Amino acid sequence: MGGADGEQRTHGTAGPGGPTTPDGTTAPVGPGGPAAPGDAPVTASGSEPPPAAPGAPTTSEPPPPPALTTPRGRRPVVAALMLGMALAAIDGTIVSTAVPQIVGDLGGFAVFSWLFSGYLLAVTVTLPVYGKLSDTFGRKPVLIAGIILFLVGSLLCALAWNMGALIAFRIVQGLGGGALQGTVQTIAADLYPLKERPRIQAKLSTVWATSAVAGPVVGGLLAGYADWRWIFLINLPVGAIALWLVVRHLHEPARPRPKTRPRIDWAGALAVFATGTLLLTALVQGGVAWPWLSAPSLGLFAASAALAALTVVIERRAAEPIIPGWVWRRRTIASVNLALGAMGLLMVAPTVFLPTYAQSVLGLGPIAAGFVLSVMTLSWPVSAALSDRVYNRIGFRLTAIIGMSAALLVLLAFPLLPYPGEPWQPALIMLLLGAALGLFQLPLIVGVQSTVGWAERGTTTASVLFCRQVGQSVGAAVFGAVANGVLAARLLDAPAPGLPGDLDAVARTLEDPGALSAAATDHLRRAVDAAVDHVYIGAAGAAALALLALVVLAPRRFPVITEPEDRRP
Repeated sequence: MGGADGEQRTHGTAGPGGPTTPDGTTAPVGPGGPAAPGDAPVTASGSEPPPAAPGAPTTSEPPPPPALTTPRGRRPVVAALMLGMALAAIDGTIVSTAVPQIVGDLGGFAVFSWLFSGYLLAVTVTLPVYGKLSDTFGRKPVLIAGIILFLVGSLLCALAWNMGALIAFRIVQGLGGGALQGTVQTIAADLYPLKERPRIQAKLSTVWATSAVAGPVVGGLLAGYADWRWIFLINLPVGAIALWLVVRHLHEPARPRPKTRPRIDWAGALAVFATGTLLLTALVQGGVAWPWLSAPSLGLFAASAALAALTVVIERRAAEPIIPGWVWRRRTIASVNLALGAMGLLMVAPTVFLPTYAQSVLGLGPIAAGFVLSVMTLSWPVSAALSDRVYNRIGFRLTAIIGMSAALLVLLAFPLLPYPGEPWQPALIMLLLGAALGLFQLPLIVGVQSTVGWAERGTTTASVLFCRQVGQSVGAAVFGAVANGVLAARLLDAPAPGLPGDLDAVARTLEDPGALSAAATDHLRRAVDAAVDHVYIGAAGAAALALLALVVLAPRRFPVITEPEDRRP
């Protein structure tokens, strides 16, 4: 994985007179001040800039300047980015609370899970495509197209006449959501120099945290006191404001006219889309719609493997591939992709299984169970906002290693909680986990975006988000199988016959404890407790994989590119 490209960008000698780092080496000093000890500034060509003659301007090959350079000019664009991110972030949580009303109105209980799976599929498989398009044609047209597509999908969802139509329109929404997620993160990196990027990333993290808390509340209120269709109609004014701000205030720099007309790799885009769709369908529906070892599961996995091989062949031959080979040849990008994919894997434990634990084991209501999870979204943005004080001193890689090491210890502490325990105990675990993951994720995203120029930033950002999304899908499948396997083993010696055999059915049964004896209820609760404990142990294993990717693959110094906006006093 560490090809010549990645290796060249890693090594270099420090300039004379630089500050001494804790390990005794001399850190390079850029025109904008000393670099972090763990990160080496390089030019866009991949090597450290040569020393300039006295009085001569510093030279480099920077990417185009950011779209807006003054704080006053950036404010409306930042507002648009936050609104666009809110559309994508709140969509999943706001719909979940209205499922009973939607099913009661449209029917289709057997397939309602595709309201979420279809949206997730569309977002995930389009991320690499939008990343490449934003590098080729600019961020603004891709973001505008994504907002429009998301709003059209929202309007169609509000007009849906049956469950099949609603699922199809949710996929349209997801096609726009993929553009929103990747392009918003890319523009945020374009707008701010390296020293200021934690500011915008903290704001975007706050949007995600607020959406996680506000989504279920807003969705419940609209579904209970108005109509579930308003869940989608409310997107229209928010998206219209974001669209107006982008059109009016986002001004990208003039791009040099290419010598040859840009060629879109349509074959590669179709291959990536088909491969991702088949793989994620197999992961999402396996063990739910059909058994893991059944013909549908095995057929989907085999077909996705064949298409993945075909995608590699197509991309290697393409002049402008959707997923370029350098994404995996450069050690920095490859290690961050793997580390954030592992983080997506471990995130399934708190987001999917903790609410079930809180309701089934602790006996909390849905609102209180949601609060136990939401405390993680309070510490995450705070930790992310303060992470720059750490990585500016010790570097991106070491900061992320510290964050994931803390997350590993927190995840291993969860199975040690007493049974049944008090609600504040898992809440404290989630508070600490959010702080650890905030210290892990943001330095990696800021760091990897700072190692590429403007023309590669969209593709790089999309690859990171794509790996994280795939990790979540894999985690849901793997940990769902783990939880149901532990549950089935614990129910072999159940004190009452006929008890449910999967986690969802057990959770529904425990909502009506009067239907079971006290012994059977306690046995079910203990079985759920054991199942979730095993899931958290598996999540700790995913944290160990993230650490392994950083320790073994990531270069000690991230090859940070020095850009003009980083040189302001």
